Amino acid sequence: MLYLVATPIGHLKDITLRAIETLQACDYILCEDTRHSLILLKHYEIHKPLISFHKFNEAYKEEQVIQDLKNNKTICLISDAGTPGISDPGARLVKRCLQENLKVFSVPGACAAISAICISGLETSHFLFYGFLPRPQGALINALSEILNQPFTSICYESPERIQKVLEAIHRLDAHREVVIARELTKKFEEVVRGTAQQLIARHLEKKFKGEIVLLIAKNSGPSYEEWADIPIEEHVFRLQQENAISLQEAIKQVATLRSIPKRQVYNKIHHPKKL
Repeated sequence: MLYLVATPIGHLKDITLRAIETLQACDYILCEDTRHSLILLKHYEIHKPLISFHKFNEAYKEEQVIQDLKNNKTICLISDAGTPGISDPGARLVKRCLQENLKVFSVPGACAAISAICISGLETSHFLFYGFLPRPQGALINALSEILNQPFTSICYESPERIQKVLEAIHRLDAHREVVIARELTKKFEEVVRGTAQQLIARHLEKKFKGEIVLLIAKNSGPSYEEWADIPIEEHVFRLQQENAISLQEAIKQVATLRSIPKRQVYNKIHHPKKL
């Protein structure tokens, strides 16, 4: 049997009794970083063999894990923090187990995304979990354009090194949208900051955001971006292209998303203006 065991996202006491019991009873534990996981396991006097299992080796290690499960081994999978399989290794292995008719169980617990939205002050009845935003600038802008058009709160993970770049992109796309940064959740220096992207940039420049960051973006609560209403489509396209250093094709796609109009309509405005 495979158990996906949630571990603390910061505070060592944020672990369930069932999680401790399951880890103590298994044959071995799969973990992202054995050195990191040892801190938690030693704290609870859990002495089990640890096997490194992360995105760079999960395909290689998968066969042996599947074979061990078929041989009735009980295996636990943990991540460095939080719930395995959520922006962490695990989803691939779970899928393979189900294909092989092997039993998979979840031992629930801490999750940074859920902890953050609960205290964000944003709408919680419906939300989108995006995970880590893409790194290339064009892909980032495309992702943010889609997120900003959603009618519900969006949750993303981001690093301190990239957060300013992301906030600047949000500001260019929608200067008035409310965003929330929740960082170092459950730890000594936990902090939740709310405001527009520009306000959070000013805060970041004054005192750099450090640690693990959850970025939450408020829903699109009205017609797509009223600030673009008086700007011709052509100008909108070229402005996005210049400000974000992206291709014309990507800018056309983003304008269509932002204005909630067909991409063909924007394309024709740029390439066949006489037809309109």
